[in-house]
Amino acid sequence: MNDLATVPPAAAGCDQTGLALICETGRMDMLARRVLTALMVVVLASTAACSDPGESAVNPEEALATAKKVLDETSGVKFHLTTKALPDGVDGLMDATGIGTHAPAFKGDVDLMVNGLSLKVPVIAVDDLVYAKLPFTLKFAEIDPADYGAPDPAQLMDTTTGLSSWLTEATDVKKGDRVREGETVLTSYSGILPGKAVVGVIPSAHKSSDFPVTFHIADDGKLKSVDVSGPFYGKGGDVDYTITLSKYGTDEDITGP
Repeated sequence: MNDLATVPPAAAGCDQTGLALICETGRMDMLARRVLTALMVVVLASTAACSDPGESAVNPEEALATAKKVLDETSGVKFHLTTKALPDGVDGLMDATGIGTHAPAFKGDVDLMVNGLSLKVPVIAVDDLVYAKLPFTLKFAEIDPADYGAPDPAQLMDTTTGLSSWLTEATDVKKGDRVREGETVLTSYSGILPGKAVVGVIPSAHKSSDFPVTFHIADDGKLKSVDVSGPFYGKGGDVDYTITLSKYGTDEDITGP
């Protein structure tokens, strides 16, 4: 009992040689936890700031007009037009990928559905003529795309009746969400396209119908994609098309075969 009584009170603190290392370690652990917590707060705040695309002050009409101007003034773009399915019994365009210029001209590959068969056809469209290398042939031949339920792909780049005209022909346009795709922030704008505007790109579209459309536009004014649906092939049923644009500024001299 006497030995215990002689233990000095300082043993409960951190000044004793036997306890100094333990106490110092405890203080270091507490400091490390505080530093780590502060760093986590900074990292989370920075991540939130980078992930939040913020709001765009541009109104829908200005945004669409700017996107039309940018598309009309570029030398060329890469197009990808696609749909998951056509209505039963309908011949038409399933997919098209290629380069479009303001000649207007187009060079690429087109997937067609004809009589229930899927055909992939290399196509060149220039000078109001369309050439295709049809299955089981070795050379390009002039065709009428309407015979295959398809449009002239060069017309996508026509500044008056092509894809860019949709940007200013759309009505009841409303701004939607802003989303980040990698380093690009896109704003969506949804509205209604009158059939008379759609037939400039796809002549088989039902002229008196309305076509719901959504444009996805980057902050630099580039139209990046379009989602549009409606009766593209008369009254055979609605089709959902997505058109993606990339490689703005492409410069290619497209000539006939």
